Parts: sequence; C-alpha cells; structure tokens
Amino acid sequence: MTDNLQTLREDIGFLRELAEVGRSPNLAGGSMLVAAGTIFGLASVAHWAVATGWAGAVSPWAFLAIWVGAMAAFVCALAALKRTYGDASAGQGSRAMKLAWQAMGWTIFVLFICSQIIAWRLRSTLPLVMLPSVILSLYGLAWMVVAGVSRQPWVWRTAIGAFLAAGAAAFLCQSAGVFLLFAAAMVCLAVIPGLVMIRQSHRDA
Repeated sequence: MTDNLQTLREDIGFLRELAEVGRSPNLAGGSMLVAAGTIFGLASVAHWAVATGWAGAVSPWAFLAIWVGAMAAFVCALAALKRTYGDASAGQGSRAMKLAWQAMGWTIFVLFICSQIIAWRLRSTLPLVMLPSVILSLYGLAWMVVAGVSRQPWVWRTAIGAFLAAGAAAFLCQSAGVFLLFAAAMVCLAVIPGLVMIRQSHRDA
C-alpha cells in the first residue's frame, strides 16, 4: 500500500512538472527551433532555386548535397547549443519534452534516408514528393503534444497551421513552389515559435 502511494505521488509530481515545463518553455528549446527553422528553411529555398533554374546549371547531386548539408549544419548547431546551455532541463518533465522533439527529429532523419533509398530502388520521385507533407504533419503532431501540455492557445494554432500546411504541400506536390511553401512553414512553425519561447524564457527569468 505504501509503495502504491509513493508511486502515485511520483506520478502526480511528474504530471505537475510536465505542466510547468509546458507553460515555461526553456531558452535552449526555443533556440533549437530557431536553428532548425532557419537552416531547413534556407535549404528549401536553395532546393527551389536549383529546381527552377535560378541557380544556373548545377550537378544532379545538388539536391542531395543541399539536404545532407542542411542536416550536417543542424547537427553542428545542436552541438553548439548543448555546449552553450548544457543540460539545463534536469527534471523528468523537461526531459520528456526534450525527448519528444528529439524523437521527431530522428523520425524525420530516418524518413529522409528511407525515402532516398525507396526512390532509388523504384526509380520514382514519389517518395520524395511526399516528404514535405509528411514532415509538416510530424510538426503538427509535435506541436499538438506541446499544446496538450501547455494549454496555450498560440501553440494550438501552430499545430493546426502545421496540418494545414501539410495539406497545402500535398496540393503543390507537382510544383517547385512546394519548397517555398515549406520554407514559409519553417518560419511559421519553428522560427517564430522559437523566438516566442526565447522571449518568454527571458521574461520568466
């Protein structure tokens, strides 16, 4: 009976901490979102420039180089943020939120690799065409988790916006304009929310 009560207290404490984490975003999390939105938004614009000929004559490997380079840049950014902020989120709730975003990032990375392999094996661009919608849907999923914890209206709007952007990307799948849409979505779904989180962190400090 005592063990059950202790477990219940720990569960309640975890849920309380999780709610506090959702209402009080940390500086490192906001900075990570700004980095992700900036890097992958610029990569999307570069992809559009190559696809439409604005970048001139380039190698057929340019598209792969753009996205592999973006991923490498993001990994470097994450390493720099970890050195700057360290493991500031020491509580269980903070670690749970951090793990949720890390899981989404790894899922996107694996999807990217798998889509490249499937496209090569099938000699079809269909898996690559689907990626923007799938990635934006994952952003919607992640923001829904954050919204459920934080209960902040602007986070719910961000989640809904991600799902709407995923649908719009599906309609534009045959146009290079989908990458401009994706770049705009990265600004709205990562850069701006990240800046909001940074501002809130400074305000709460």
